[in-house]
Amino acid sequence: MEFLDKDNRRVTMCYKTNNDHPDGNHVLAIPLYQSQLLFTHHKLRGIEFPGGKVEKGEESIQAIKRELFEETGGIPETIDYIAQYQVHTFDNSIFKKDVYIVKVKSFKEKSDYLETRGPLLFDNINSIPLDKQSYLIQDNAILKCVERMIELGYYRD
Repeated sequence: MEFLDKDNRRVTMCYKTNNDHPDGNHVLAIPLYQSQLLFTHHKLRGIEFPGGKVEKGEESIQAIKRELFEETGGIPETIDYIAQYQVHTFDNSIFKKDVYIVKVKSFKEKSDYLETRGPLLFDNINSIPLDKQSYLIQDNAILKCVERMIELGYYRD
């Protein structure tokens, strides 16, 4: 599927399964903990799902585990690869994001969550006050991934 993002860049997206090989240079977790959505509070952008860049020498699956732990202290129970999207940037750089549904089994309390203020749980995206939401919460690609998560039966909105 194709659509334009808020900056009028072309985005291509395809749904994936655990049989597909993730090869993105960014990762996004849509985590669930006890039937609630798990978010992190980015210090600059606001409340959003955990994610970030794949580091040099790191596989996508390692990156999602690291980002989830760094930003929320979350320990995954299961991780399922559900989508990949690519933003066709104006400078022709490659921005390819692997998206995972992560069922979180527990949390480790941390003294530092790096660029975030740590974990937050909400029943759904609409439960987050608008003035606290990161612009990423309303990103079409991310919203399509949440829809896909619902279609696959991971979560009920």
